[in-house]
Amino acid sequence: MKLESLQPAQGSVKNNTRLGRGQGSGGGGTAKRGHKGAKSRSGYSQKRGFEGGQMPLQRRVPKFGFKNINRVAYKAINLDTIQALFDKTQVADITLAFLKEHGLAGKSDLVKVLGRGEFTAKVNVTVHAFSKSAEEAITKAGGTVTALAGQELNGGE
Repeated sequence: MKLESLQPAQGSVKNNTRLGRGQGSGGGGTAKRGHKGAKSRSGYSQKRGFEGGQMPLQRRVPKFGFKNINRVAYKAINLDTIQALFDKTQVADITLAFLKEHGLAGKSDLVKVLGRGEFTAKVNVTVHAFSKSAEEAITKAGGTVTALAGQELNGGE
């Protein structure tokens, strides 16, 4: 293969149609825009959701529900996940930074530990929130739970 022998794939390059260049070109006269009407004029752009004067879908369908701006959304991590992480790394302190490092939580996630699965590891877990069953399982296995509050709750480091 040589630089001078390179060429684009067959059919990938085509010439643009030169509109409005006489009747012989096939794109003259109306420049393939049809006769009259808004779509044939320069400067025309159809508005988003416009349906030709018909009542648009977003106005035909009723509004419903609401979005609670005060909702606090947690990233759920179960005990079986923490157990698997402990079996793999043998680290006794599970912190927010440790979870982020292992891809279980994002940079600004609020993390809550939930109680699914078997748990036998003696670990100290420090995250934003715990379910009652998770808290009981961790303390029963000999570990400790620490809930973060304040600045960390707002997603800060």
